[in-house]
Amino acid sequence: MMADPSTFDLAWLVIPAAVALDLLLGDPQGWPHPVRWMGRAIEWMEPISRKRWRNEYFAGTVFAVGLILAAWLAAVAVVQVLTGFHPVLGALAEVTMIYYSLSVRSLRDAALEIHGLLKRGETETARTKLSFIVGRDVERYQDQDIARATVETVAENVVDGVLSPLFFVAIGGAPLGMAYKMVNTLDSMVGYRNERYLRFGRGAARIDDAANYIPSRLSVLVICAAAGWLDPRRSRRAFRTALLEGCRHSSPNAGYPEAAFSGALGIRLGGPNYYHGHLVAKPYIGRRFGPAAANHIINACQLMLIASLIGAGAAWLTGAIIH
Repeated sequence: MMADPSTFDLAWLVIPAAVALDLLLGDPQGWPHPVRWMGRAIEWMEPISRKRWRNEYFAGTVFAVGLILAAWLAAVAVVQVLTGFHPVLGALAEVTMIYYSLSVRSLRDAALEIHGLLKRGETETARTKLSFIVGRDVERYQDQDIARATVETVAENVVDGVLSPLFFVAIGGAPLGMAYKMVNTLDSMVGYRNERYLRFGRGAARIDDAANYIPSRLSVLVICAAAGWLDPRRSRRAFRTALLEGCRHSSPNAGYPEAAFSGALGIRLGGPNYYHGHLVAKPYIGRRFGPAAANHIINACQLMLIASLIGAGAAWLTGAIIH
């Protein structure tokens, strides 16, 4: 939770400071990171949960809910204890937690690295780099496919890596932001529809869908506002595409930011992809537009950055009103 009213002069700085840190530092290699600790907790608790309950769906759901509550309680305890020593320490703890929940800089850097490789004709290396940030099979991908997948990743992570964390921080402070990061980490580790996780990971996947339901739809407004900052015509096109085609995605949430990006950039996204050797016949989004190219990655990063700043401003204002 945010600092108490007596330290409001510190509380109003928390979100801007965290966003500034993310834009400045990104995710430095070798630094301690709560998400990595969350990943270790998930790996440790999974076999224990599977042994404790025979029903895989029940075991996975209890496992997910328990870890989410643990992340929230741990964050609350840290903030409360440090605030008890001094309000500045509590505010710094919140800034650090929010900073670690954001991924604007790291997402931008990863996307622009792939753009640079494509422009230099290093398709094989670009394909390898892409495989680090997407969950699909990319062995057959050529330049247009790599560009499209990179833009899709930027669009989806505007929600997962920026707007959703800020949404939960705005309504429940840094601890709720940390709880959301556990939700997101659980989904990325166990929310698969394969033999191992089809039942065990279903609870985590549904919690993730529920957590992102509102932020993904609010993202359309934020992305359209960002597109309008660049060109009012892009804003109208983004809103129309999101309205008509956002529900076409196989995910209940990912289609909305993707469709908004598709309209704003005037490119076709989506379509069939291979996942773990199996073809998944996903529909196209923005069917009337042309294919993605390397330069669209730069445009997507620009749109993502502006949308992130607008989202941060909205979260700051909402948090100030609520708290």
